[in-house]
Amino acid sequence: MQVIPAIDVRGGRCVRLRQGDFDQETVFGADPAAMAVRWQSEGAARIHLVDLDGAKEGRPVNVAAVRRVVAAVGVPCQLGGGIRDEATIAAWLEEGLDRVVVGTQALRDPDWFGRMARAYPGRLVLGLDARDGRVATQGWLEVSSVAAMVLAQEFDPLPLAGIIYTDIARDGTLEGPNLGAIEALARAVRTPVIASGGVGSLEDLKHLAALPIAGCIVGRALYEGRFTLSEALTSEETTP
Repeated sequence: MQVIPAIDVRGGRCVRLRQGDFDQETVFGADPAAMAVRWQSEGAARIHLVDLDGAKEGRPVNVAAVRRVVAAVGVPCQLGGGIRDEATIAAWLEEGLDRVVVGTQALRDPDWFGRMARAYPGRLVLGLDARDGRVATQGWLEVSSVAAMVLAQEFDPLPLAGIIYTDIARDGTLEGPNLGAIEALARAVRTPVIASGGVGSLEDLKHLAALPIAGCIVGRALYEGRFTLSEALTSEETTP
């Protein structure tokens, strides 16, 4: 299981939100690129970026900050937030991102998402953000009636790089991941699943590593020093 540090960008700064609430923001650094260099120095093999402003507004916003991150590190970076059309997908990939994460638009226009996945095989990730098992969109500001499991299975035949599953109720809480939901999803699809939300300890990572998943995104626990990335990566159970 690959442990992937997260860098959430809002207003050009590195922040974390609690349960996706834009009013519950903690700032962890003014320079996302410097944070990326830190995670790379501690052994990160991949970095997960989120344009929070982009997710809310439906278009790329923190472009300069993301460019600086990609230029500063030598490991693959993936980005989600505000990716709603092919021009944005192409532009981000041309900027040097390894993968882009699509969530809202995949739910809104499944046919379009299918075309994009086939046009960019292995470069798109489905961002599956769920609240009470239902898919949330628009930077988690809206909750649909669509079950996350149903959407995941619908897109499973596509040549996706992965599915990032986030339980919004756990995200940014350090209360532990929703292991049951993650395992159920991972066993229901063939696409590699990456878990996100709630990791607060090395014990949480060990529980996740026992599941049939490809990776885990970790944010607040690293920023608050619950454990170091080096500790996570040197644990036998979680080394990528």
